[in-house]
Amino acid sequence: MKDFTVSAKSAGKKVIRAAILEFPALTPAVLQKALKHKDIRINGKRISSDTTVSEGDVVEIWIPDSLFEQETQVKKSAFDDYKVVFESDDLLLVNKRQGIAVHSGKGTEGDCLIDILRRDYHNKNLDLCHRIDMNTGGLILTAKNKKSLEDAISLFKEGVITKRYRCLVRGIPNVGETVICQDEAIMKEVSAFLEKPSSGNVFIHDVPKAGDLPITSRYRVLNTYKGIGPDGEDVSDIEVELVTGRTHQIRAQFAHLGHPILGDGNYGRNQYNLHFQNLRGGKVRYQQLFASTLLFGKIPKENLHSRLSGRKFSIEPLYDVKLV
Repeated sequence: MKDFTVSAKSAGKKVIRAAILEFPALTPAVLQKALKHKDIRINGKRISSDTTVSEGDVVEIWIPDSLFEQETQVKKSAFDDYKVVFESDDLLLVNKRQGIAVHSGKGTEGDCLIDILRRDYHNKNLDLCHRIDMNTGGLILTAKNKKSLEDAISLFKEGVITKRYRCLVRGIPNVGETVICQDEAIMKEVSAFLEKPSSGNVFIHDVPKAGDLPITSRYRVLNTYKGIGPDGEDVSDIEVELVTGRTHQIRAQFAHLGHPILGDGNYGRNQYNLHFQNLRGGKVRYQQLFASTLLFGKIPKENLHSRLSGRKFSIEPLYDVKLV
C-alpha cells in the first residue's frame, strides 16, 4: 500500500489521473481494477468509482508495492499521448504529442486522440472543439458534453478564441504590416489567397483565382539561430496567430513567403530538411509546428464558458531538432 496527499496541481482531477501523476509506473488498467475491488480510499473511505479529488485529500492505494515500482514498458501507454493542461466540469484541454491523429480518418492507424480520451475518461460524449494536423503537436480543446461543445465551437466561429502556434522556419521573415493584437502583442500581418483542391496540398496565390479563400496570419520572430542551416542560413523560432483558419494555412503560407517550416516534407524541401538532425542524432521526423496558445477574449455571460474570459493557456513547443 502507498498513499499520497493531493496537491493543488492535482486538485479537481479524477483520482486515477491524480494517482498516475503521483506514481507514473501505475496504469489506468491497474487502478480501474483497484477501484472495482474497492482497494482505493479517499480520507479513509473506500471508493468504487473514479471520483474527483480535492487539495489535501489523502488517497490510499491498497495494491502490491511492486506495481508502483515496475519498469516503464517500451510500448507507449495512453497517457504518453497527451498531457492535461486544464480541466473543468465541461472542458478538457490537452497537449498532444506529434504523430497522433486527433480523429480517425483515411490514412490513420491505431487509436486516435479522441478515442483515447473517451476511454481514459469513460465519457463517450467527449468531443473535439477544433482540430490540428496529426504531425502538429500542442493544444487541443475538447468538450465533455453536447452543450459545452456547442458553446465552445461558437467561440471559435465568432473569433472569441485566438489560436497561436510556434514553429521553426527557414530564414528570418520580415514582411507584412505591423499590427497590435488583442493582448497588445506586436506582430506583422500577412494576407493571401488559398486554393484548396479536392485532395492533396493547398496552393497560395497573391492574386485571387476563382474559388480561392482569403487567408490572414500574424507573426513575430521570437528567436533566431544564426547560421545553422545549409550554407550558413539562419533559422527562426516564430509565433503565428491565425486570423483565418484554413487547411494547412501556416505551413503553406510561410512556404509561399520563402520560409517553410523545418521538417515539413510537403511544403518544404527534403534536401533542406535532411541537413538537420533530431535530438537523438537521427532524421527530423515531423514538421516543427506546435499549437502553443489559446487566448480567450470576452465571453458572453450566457455562454457556458464565460468564466474563461481573459484566460490564456500556453505550452512550450517540444522541438525535436538540434539547434546548436
